[in-house]
Amino acid sequence: MDIYKFAISPLLFNVVKTDPEWLHQQTIRSFNGLSQTPSSWVNQRLQKSLCLYDSRLEQNLFGLNFPNPVGLAAGFDKDGVAAGIWPNLGFGFAELGTVTFHAQPGNPRPRLFRLPLDKAALNRMGFNNLGAAVMAERLKQQSTHLIPIGINLGKSKVTPLEEAAQDYLDSFRLLKDLGDYFVVNVSSPNTPGLRSLQDASMLSAILNLLQQENTSHKPIFVKIAPDLDWVAIADIISLAKTYQLAGIIATNTTISRDGLKTQVIDQTGKLPQEEAGGISGEPLRDRSTEVIRFIWQQTQGEIPIIGVGGIFSPDDAWEKITAGASLIQVYTGWIYEGPLMVRRILAGLLAKLEQNGLNSINEAVGLQTNIPKF
Repeated sequence: MDIYKFAISPLLFNVVKTDPEWLHQQTIRSFNGLSQTPSSWVNQRLQKSLCLYDSRLEQNLFGLNFPNPVGLAAGFDKDGVAAGIWPNLGFGFAELGTVTFHAQPGNPRPRLFRLPLDKAALNRMGFNNLGAAVMAERLKQQSTHLIPIGINLGKSKVTPLEEAAQDYLDSFRLLKDLGDYFVVNVSSPNTPGLRSLQDASMLSAILNLLQQENTSHKPIFVKIAPDLDWVAIADIISLAKTYQLAGIIATNTTISRDGLKTQVIDQTGKLPQEEAGGISGEPLRDRSTEVIRFIWQQTQGEIPIIGVGGIFSPDDAWEKITAGASLIQVYTGWIYEGPLMVRRILAGLLAKLEQNGLNSINEAVGLQTNIPKF
């Protein structure tokens, strides 16, 4: 029996109602300690219990080897304090951040809320982090990573929108030799004006500066919002081609409150519709899959997609992959389902491959779209 899913999480979330941000901080501290002792007995036990290795799950994408397609989404390890622990928890890659050039405290608390009835979270964290320089120093002290490590870059709140490109560039310069891939985050709803940077002209300025600096040809992605219309997404696809991006991450959290079952948020006594922030988890699942499928169809499958949003089960993961995602990321689902979720998803994906007569996960990418693969 999965003790976390059926005993620990119901106790923490529904009975004790532990503050989500406090619990997150304690978890990160524990993971930080474990990452300092990679060969410890505890880490060995974690690997044995939580990891699943199978060559059918491996992929080589944009020059990086991914042992499996399930990654940790940005937002959990904002400062890269636990970068060494993620492979021991079964992940095939991990994304650190969001990190900004200037250290910043984020938005006022409370700013992170569970919505258990919806299997969702509402957050308005506001890119709280210690800054790119601190992350850079920390990563320099760490040993070689066993899985690809991405770094998600955001705009500092104090930086005016018209200076955003330089702000992203300043962070990239500090971190460009320390991450395996990079993500331009212009889609969080929790930094004033940030989503306006998804506009083609503003995003173009950012990508142009980054690629000029990117002499090592590190893979660069852009992470988009699920709330964009099809025309805006098509514009971003065009920019991805123009600036030779490695791919697109679809999607960030949504500002939509449609269909939520939660009536009142316990910490504030307010309706979810009255609280600012982005929704992640199950309510995001279908829309993020729609966006993935649209990008795949519009690009004939030529631009890699990292799919994120509402993944809790092997079926959810398979849906994202067959819609066109080469890789997937989890966060909210992992919080609700617990550490065994990654292994369950990987085992489920292997079963799906066998059921469909496929030899590798790469063969499943885009399988349920109307575009034939060659």
